[in-house]
Amino acid sequence: MKKIRLRTAIFIITTTLVTDTVLAQQETSQQAPVGQAPPATPTTPPEVRGVPSDIGGVLTPKGRLVLEPALQYSHSSVNRVTFRGIEILSTLLIGVFDIEDADRDTWTASVTGRLGITDRLEFEMKVPYVYRDDTLNAAVADGEGTNIVRGISSDGLGDIELATHYQINDGRDGWPYFIGNLRYKTVTGEGPFDVSRDADGIEQELATGSGFHSIEPSLTILYPSEPAVFFANVGYLFNLKDDVDERVGPVDVGEVDPGDALRLSFGMAYSINERAAFTLGFKNDFIDETETELLDVTTGASSRQESSTLNVGALLLGWSYQVNRDTALNLALELGVTEDAPDTLLTLRVPFGMNAF
Repeated sequence: MKKIRLRTAIFIITTTLVTDTVLAQQETSQQAPVGQAPPATPTTPPEVRGVPSDIGGVLTPKGRLVLEPALQYSHSSVNRVTFRGIEILSTLLIGVFDIEDADRDTWTASVTGRLGITDRLEFEMKVPYVYRDDTLNAAVADGEGTNIVRGISSDGLGDIELATHYQINDGRDGWPYFIGNLRYKTVTGEGPFDVSRDADGIEQELATGSGFHSIEPSLTILYPSEPAVFFANVGYLFNLKDDVDERVGPVDVGEVDPGDALRLSFGMAYSINERAAFTLGFKNDFIDETETELLDVTTGASSRQESSTLNVGALLLGWSYQVNRDTALNLALELGVTEDAPDTLLTLRVPFGMNAF
């Protein structure tokens, strides 16, 4: 049974990812005439560009609508050598080797809309379209020199996401800004148990969604320190279990409980000038085991299979440029630093705003 790995780079979408960078602009104070009260302290967050919207950036002003088309590319490669035999010495192996090289490329085109309901409340919706291409080269030393080359690709609607963000405090007296986030991922994409398979259970097409509902509450902290803004986010992803009730090869798959995930990220955004900025950060997802209930159709024996835990860590780099008041360009790069992380995740976004009401 193939292990189920629910990760933002392949299925979620996640989950996933760093988007805008925080830039603060210092408020210009004006000296009030004698006998006149000074202006009230502003209660809105500093003006920023490029905050990761999926982890709760600075909110969209009331009545403002931001549409954000984006294109994301993810690449993962797995090189694995498996030895089946007897090790007599560290330099003397008797047996055979299985050599596997797998390359996975994913393109995701999406449109995200964010609407400011009030100055402290924002709604968000993301609609992705996913194209996946997997290539497997496997050499099996079975005495006959068997070599397996398999390529498969699929595309389709991904999992639509809905989110809301709320600014908790006004950031007065030197306090950082706290923003609460709640994200829900649907199952509009084709999940791993929805794709067609052959008699042996080998998939004939690739999933474009995770196949499971998920809910992620999180908290974002922003601390302006001219000319930089420090940010951090902590969240917990709840993947809801489901009774799959599908036959995969010689087994029936019953209840599947995808592993939940603890998600952490932090970093700094630095303003180069009034238009340009860059971001440096780090993110890490700790994903629990996925439990799968299996029933052997030939023997009638049932069992529960657990996948291994995943540690997905990535270095975050970002660049943003404010073209004009309503339009910006944002480029974000994630470089995997753990074995379970995608090698490269590159995202280009072009948000532009307009007055809705």
